[in-house]
Amino acid sequence: MTEQIVIVGFGPVAARLVDELLPAVRGGTVRLTVLGEEPEAAYNRVLVADLGVGRTTADALALADAAALAADGVDVRLGVRVRRVDRARQQVLLAEGEPVHYDRLVFATGSRPVIPNLTGINPDPSSPVLPAGVTALRDLRDADVLRRAVAGGKRVVVLGGGVLGLETALAAAEEGATVTVVHNGPHPLGRNIDRGGGAVLAAGLRRCGVRMAGNARSTGVEHNAPDGGFSALLLDDGSAIDGDLLVISCGVRPRTELAEGCGLSTGAGILVDHRLRAHHEPHIFAIGDCAEVRCPDPGCPTCRNAKGPSGLVGPGWRQAEWLAEYLTLLASALADEAELVPALPPEQAAVVVLKARGMNMAVAGDNSADPWDEEVLTAGAASGRPRLQVAQWADPEHGRYVKMTTRGGVLEGLVAVGMPRTAAELVGLFERGAELPADRSLLLRLDGPDQLAGAAAPDPAGTVCRCAGVSGATIRDAVEEGCSTVVEVSKATRAGTGCGGCHEDIKGLIERHFQAVAAA
Repeated sequence: MTEQIVIVGFGPVAARLVDELLPAVRGGTVRLTVLGEEPEAAYNRVLVADLGVGRTTADALALADAAALAADGVDVRLGVRVRRVDRARQQVLLAEGEPVHYDRLVFATGSRPVIPNLTGINPDPSSPVLPAGVTALRDLRDADVLRRAVAGGKRVVVLGGGVLGLETALAAAEEGATVTVVHNGPHPLGRNIDRGGGAVLAAGLRRCGVRMAGNARSTGVEHNAPDGGFSALLLDDGSAIDGDLLVISCGVRPRTELAEGCGLSTGAGILVDHRLRAHHEPHIFAIGDCAEVRCPDPGCPTCRNAKGPSGLVGPGWRQAEWLAEYLTLLASALADEAELVPALPPEQAAVVVLKARGMNMAVAGDNSADPWDEEVLTAGAASGRPRLQVAQWADPEHGRYVKMTTRGGVLEGLVAVGMPRTAAELVGLFERGAELPADRSLLLRLDGPDQLAGAAAPDPAGTVCRCAGVSGATIRDAVEEGCSTVVEVSKATRAGTGCGGCHEDIKGLIERHFQAVAAA
């Protein structure tokens, strides 16, 4: 019998799951229904800020074509709000229309922006009311608000010192807006980067035309603009930062309300096991930002130190690809074979990359230890663990900083600001768990003038797009087969469809190919 799979949510992760399930839909083993709350089909939400400053188009952000999916037999319903899930009857109840039956249900509800409790903004987390001139920059309509402000050279205030907030600030400043970043801490990216790297990063942001307001705790917003919209962000010291648009970038929170409403277990996200199944519910799964992989076994060593959803698109895509294979086998009445599919491997520690013109930064792992902090460096020595080692180099005048935290020669944490080639090498070593050279200064020389003048092509086996897990060799093959633009490479390989941080690398590979052809 044909199995009915229903996906609640139609963001980037759901789009990948739909793509991977299409062969089963075409083969008649699966009937697939997708319920999307937004009126548009899935698009790349990570690049909404780029759309807001005019660097890309809505068409370029699109990840799914609803008409094409319908032609393939997928029941795509856009602008639909799910009221609740009836687990006993295996039905999804909609705000309007008949219930939708499921044999397998997948939550891909993503996350919602965190809206701080500020005077002048409704703090209701499930349905915040943002006044005119305030946006969380989450969807296409938010991008249009930012685009009008940037085009008019308006004053933009960004609340939050995370990666997305900084990228938005840098892009808006470059396009002509007056931008101020307000963050509560001594430096931006306070949860990811050490003090030295944060100071160099903040200085680099200022050089790029972004004003920085650190150690600032916001308390409310004023609405004194002629149209009654935002006019200033109020701080707890009594001061105010004037502006025409407030962009709230204070992180996201998994959307778990539907799962909680039908009695599923939740933590930071919807709790699922290593096969992405909801706890004690074999018919329901969760993937992406809303899913927290933490199995019911309290003795599981993998889950003992597990964290909540990463908030990154790459891990969600890998979950979607794995789940599609698993669900296809279940739908094909091959349940025994499905259980033989290796469990989804745990995600590697996230690498935080700042993608912006004029700024380069990569951060990963625990980089908080200082070179002279003996208590931290020797922690764990009694149990036989190697001593922690820290190598640190700073050139604040030129906006460059590198820190390498190693144990037994293997990276446990890194910071690289203003050192793009060193950063790329360190990230590769970190992801492979490879040992660093004994002379750490060899890595710094990668950004020296002699190296930059004769920069070699990147290792073809290396990963260029971390979001989609695409190697340089795959991209090179696509270019040799006729792809001549980043958009064409993305369609052929999926490289560059995530955070967009690899676009320049893809361009470089394309240019190298055609330079070689011209020289031949």
